[in-house]
Amino acid sequence: MLWNTLLLALRSIRRNLMRSFLTTLGIVIGVAAVITMVTLGKGATQSVSDQIAGMGSNLLMVMPGQRFGPGADPGAPFKIADADAVRNQISGVRLVAPVVSKSATAVYQANNWSTLVTGTSNDYFAAGNWEIAAGRDFTEIEARAGKAVCVIGETVRDKLFGRQNPVGSQIRIKQFSCEVIGLLKAKGQSSMGSDQDDTVVMPLRTVQRRLSGSQDVNRLTISVRDSASIDAVKDQLGMLLRERRNIAENEDDDFRVMDTRQITETLTGTTRILTMLLGAVAAVSLLVGGIGIMNIMLVSVTERTREIGIRLAIGALEREVLLQFLIEAVMLASLGGLIGIAIATAASVFLADLMSVPYLFDPGINLLSFFFAAAIGVIFGYFPARRAAGLNPIDALRHE
Repeated sequence: MLWNTLLLALRSIRRNLMRSFLTTLGIVIGVAAVITMVTLGKGATQSVSDQIAGMGSNLLMVMPGQRFGPGADPGAPFKIADADAVRNQISGVRLVAPVVSKSATAVYQANNWSTLVTGTSNDYFAAGNWEIAAGRDFTEIEARAGKAVCVIGETVRDKLFGRQNPVGSQIRIKQFSCEVIGLLKAKGQSSMGSDQDDTVVMPLRTVQRRLSGSQDVNRLTISVRDSASIDAVKDQLGMLLRERRNIAENEDDDFRVMDTRQITETLTGTTRILTMLLGAVAAVSLLVGGIGIMNIMLVSVTERTREIGIRLAIGALEREVLLQFLIEAVMLASLGGLIGIAIATAASVFLADLMSVPYLFDPGINLLSFFFAAAIGVIFGYFPARRAAGLNPIDALRHE
């Protein structure tokens, strides 16, 4: 009996093929939208996590001032002695890199480019997971003497040198020349949208003497050992810096410590909420599609009233008529779900590549969307099916 009911449902769908397609269009759009939004959201979340991981694992960034933004107290800058104290007195610390950053224009022959000049030590490369694509980093003599040498990022290489190897060339930073001794491997954009490859890295003393004109340090980049507790290191770091900066017990810190784990949790949490919101909005179109199915099924019952009367008159049971129309509604919704999944897969692959985020196939959301579409068919198809099954055979036979 079930097989015959399926054949009757298929025959009815094929009888009005265009109408059936338009009926399922709402389900198709709903399923495709939900799957695409969720898939892209997961890809964006993974992309943010990968970008932050690229900054360095178990990383702490210490900056002066209680907060960042207009009107905020910048706080007293750090000194090189602060970095040495952190390195020597906190056992869980693996690397400490004092950092000074200044904007400057780099010039090579007829090309110039405004970039960020970073003064630091070799620990900066290891802590930030930077790799040298060509050349080398600073020697100990160059770092101590403040030699005019630099390692440049891929963006600076592209703007000044094109595709040629920059190692060994001389570029001018403001009023002094600097020898390019290394090229950093490209990292791309950060999670904040800035270009990580738009940088020129020099020894700390070089930048302090020739650009900033002081011994101040803008930031401490600290890499924590894998075996150490980041929270414990943060507590020790806070106590040490409060002591060195002469902060009384009743006074607030005049510095802030940023943990890459907190940045990851904040940004990925935001993308997850946005993904859920977009998925929920897209799911509304599934309900609209369900209403469309109910509408067409009611029209179908009206058109086939005489057919229903004949079936009931020759002995068909009410539950058989109910099942026939219910299966027809479920098949329409399920067909829309399958087409929606196919469209969503193609759209997700294309848009993920366009947005430069990884495509992560999620079988869970695909199955959930399909079964939800089928459930929509059951819910919105039940009332028309119940109406068909409840027709009086004599009245149905009289219907024109």
